[in-house]
Amino acid sequence: MRKETCYTPQLKFNLKVLIITVLFLSFSNVMAQSKSKFKVVLDAGHGGKDYGNVHHGYIEKKIALAVTLKVGEYLSKDSDFDFFYSRKTDVFVELKDRAIQANKQDANLFVSIHCNAAKNYSAFGTETFVMGLSRSSTNLEVAKNENSVILLEDDYKENYKGFDPNRPESLIGLKILQEEYLNQSIELAAFVEDNFKDNLGKKSRGVKQAPLWVLDASYMPGVLIEIGFLSNKVEGEYLNTEKGQNEVAKAIADAIFSYKKQYYKTSSGTKPVVTETGRVEETPAVVKEDPVQAIIENVKNGIQFKVQLSASSTKIATSPSNFKGLNGVHVEQSGKIYKYLFGSEDSYELAQNKLTEAKNKGFESAFIVAYKDGVKINLSDAIK
Repeated sequence: MRKETCYTPQLKFNLKVLIITVLFLSFSNVMAQSKSKFKVVLDAGHGGKDYGNVHHGYIEKKIALAVTLKVGEYLSKDSDFDFFYSRKTDVFVELKDRAIQANKQDANLFVSIHCNAAKNYSAFGTETFVMGLSRSSTNLEVAKNENSVILLEDDYKENYKGFDPNRPESLIGLKILQEEYLNQSIELAAFVEDNFKDNLGKKSRGVKQAPLWVLDASYMPGVLIEIGFLSNKVEGEYLNTEKGQNEVAKAIADAIFSYKKQYYKTSSGTKPVVTETGRVEETPAVVKEDPVQAIIENVKNGIQFKVQLSASSTKIATSPSNFKGLNGVHVEQSGKIYKYLFGSEDSYELAQNKLTEAKNKGFESAFIVAYKDGVKINLSDAIK
């Protein structure tokens, strides 16, 4: 005899929510067909009353704006791009509004451009940040500096709900709200830093993670690029020149071109969907799959939860000695990036235990990822 499934009122409610969500996403995918261009939000750091870093007469808000506008000029040469500026003049834009603008544009990428500074005037080089919870004191100092613009806003206590950029616990307490975008952000950051190093001969300080509010609040892959140190007189002078700004802008634009070419190439004109494995799939014009059956099949098929410890452009051995004594670490490659994963569990609860184990070993930026039949999927979908 066929066994009938008994649905509780709560389960029925949950199923309704899931079905509505699937139908909404299906409708969104159909509507996305009209969005054939690749959208990038270009965010010039600081502006107006917020000068950013100022050293040796070099002003961050002016240099960041000049470079950002030049990136837009390079992107405008490709008709497949739409790009939007968070500011085009010397005006003050609140941090929250930068993220809100990016989200309203439903952009594919968010690129924020800044200039660095350090107490040690000999420090130089570029570094590109993605969202993360690194406890590195240096990374936290950058995050603290870039987030400090919050204090210049009139209603910052209300807008940011008690977030204080001067308190390390506030920085560490930020969560990665868009874990599904993290690896894509790292890929873009790697393209940027590679171009700085290989094409311009600049010192790359690498791809780093830090709790940056503007990246946390924008719902798309995003990076914050520190194009050099104004506190270093030689580097500051270079960034303050037309030649330096053109070269840096071209390196950033070329990285965006490379990212789009590798992950958003499509021949049918439909909006591409980038999977977490780096594979590009095209959104179908009509969703033929029954949403209820899709939910049931998703539950029946193999779901695995793993803990991502880190991601790097360098491949290293997965021996316990390289991962603070953790056993069972394995590596997966996505484009130029190697992702280091710990454990493989068939339930979210067991994966949380693995996450706790990883954090206890010092991997504070670790997070849980999900796979279905060996293909990475959104964590929220796996839990449902």
